[in-house]
Amino acid sequence: MALMCLVPATPAMAATASELFADGNRLFRDDLYWAALLRYREAAEAGMDTPLLYYNIGVAHYLAKQHVRAREALQKSAAYGPLAAISHYNLGLNAYATGDLDEALRWFRSARDQEERPDIRRLARRAIRQLQDEIDASAPPTIEAVAQERVRKLINVDLRAYVGAGIDDNVFRSPSDPYIDLADPAQPLVTPVVQSGFYVPISLAAKYQVNSLENEGFFGSYRFGGRFYQDKNLSAADEYLHEAAFGSEYHSQGEGRETRVYSAFKIAQHKEIYFDPDDGLERQVGTVNISDRMSYLRYGPEFWLKKRYGPLAFGARAKGQLWNYNTVELVPEYDHEYWNVGLDGQYQFTSTSLLRLTADYYTRRYGDRTAFELDGTQPLGNPTIRYDYTEFGFEARQRITNLMWFSINYKRTEREDQYLGYNNYVRDGYGAEFHLNLGQRFDFDATARYYNYHYENAFAFHDPAGGRKTLESAIGRVRATFRMTPTLDLVGEYLLRQVASNDFRIQYDREQIMLSVRWSP
Repeated sequence: MALMCLVPATPAMAATASELFADGNRLFRDDLYWAALLRYREAAEAGMDTPLLYYNIGVAHYLAKQHVRAREALQKSAAYGPLAAISHYNLGLNAYATGDLDEALRWFRSARDQEERPDIRRLARRAIRQLQDEIDASAPPTIEAVAQERVRKLINVDLRAYVGAGIDDNVFRSPSDPYIDLADPAQPLVTPVVQSGFYVPISLAAKYQVNSLENEGFFGSYRFGGRFYQDKNLSAADEYLHEAAFGSEYHSQGEGRETRVYSAFKIAQHKEIYFDPDDGLERQVGTVNISDRMSYLRYGPEFWLKKRYGPLAFGARAKGQLWNYNTVELVPEYDHEYWNVGLDGQYQFTSTSLLRLTADYYTRRYGDRTAFELDGTQPLGNPTIRYDYTEFGFEARQRITNLMWFSINYKRTEREDQYLGYNNYVRDGYGAEFHLNLGQRFDFDATARYYNYHYENAFAFHDPAGGRKTLESAIGRVRATFRMTPTLDLVGEYLLRQVASNDFRIQYDREQIMLSVRWSP
């Protein structure tokens, strides 16, 4: 069955046209496609001229096996941005029904590569896999679709997993050159040891949702992610995260309008070893091991809202978390509160270009760590640290062809140290993304990020002798995906990270190469 938009006409339409359109939808629900087409034509003659009318006419023609007329009507509705994705998907169904597999693949790929409708993207991806497996063209269409008329499964189960193998050329993020540690009163010469090794990345995710209301579903989910090194001498770099969540998702959609609301309570446990990057050994203070210092339990609520009116969309989000780190002796804990609120707006100028603006405020308020004086010292009697952040950004995205798009983005972050301002900074972040389909089974993605920190008062090594602190970082990622079967992907990935600073303890270069298998039924 094709995806169908069965919603009332807008109040601005003449009453007769609206009634005829609604009656056409009723006839469509009763599988009386020829009668529905008659009502749609009468609605057009009564003055209705909307993309939704063309869309419904196209679907009705498709189900009535009038594929030429279906194609003409759906191409008209595809020119309207909010209906583009679902129109492209149904154009793919229509081409598939006529036996034109090349055209079907072209439309399905266009539906897959858009970002506005994740549900259509999933269906299109599955359709492409079925076509690529050379299903029997004479068999009835088996491409999965769901009527948009709120006919939903009562229960949805989503499972995903990937496992792979990778090589890391700087496991402990060690500086590559010797340096004098000004933070140590003895100011020793430190010669870091850069270590490399193999690791196994693992990711699991499961979601169980009950759609008990017309537009709302209640869910519980779990995810696990971790990286495990195979050499026991590198096991201090192992880390993993468990996270469970439960909440609700709301989604409603009409002509040119869409609303999504997500709310959940999440709890996560993170395990990480606090190691010395110079040699990879667990941290100690004297004879006391403090290697468990970076492991924590965090929990709190999360909420976001997204609304779309034609080409204009906006969103709001809020998050509150308590981070409870493991207690260790002799050193302050990293326990803190985290709060975040944000807004974003997006305008789609054409079916191929959009601009997105974002604004965020967030804060971290520590319960045990004391704030810094302007000379870089951290007396025990000082107030605890509080950092407040404001962040503004934009992203511009342009589609070049149905198989290729790119974007550029910029984000400016200002951090304010609420005690004396020692750790204030301004961070400029620049980024770019590129996506390309290569053939029928390949995807190629590339991203790049560059961050430049401007510290107002902080010193390298927290010592005036180190000079004003400088910090730059660059991240590049390339990923290639090969779809082996409808449920299995082979993913190759290359990651490069470079950090440059006059605080040489945190300066390093790192490359990681990974090959993994991803399962998504």
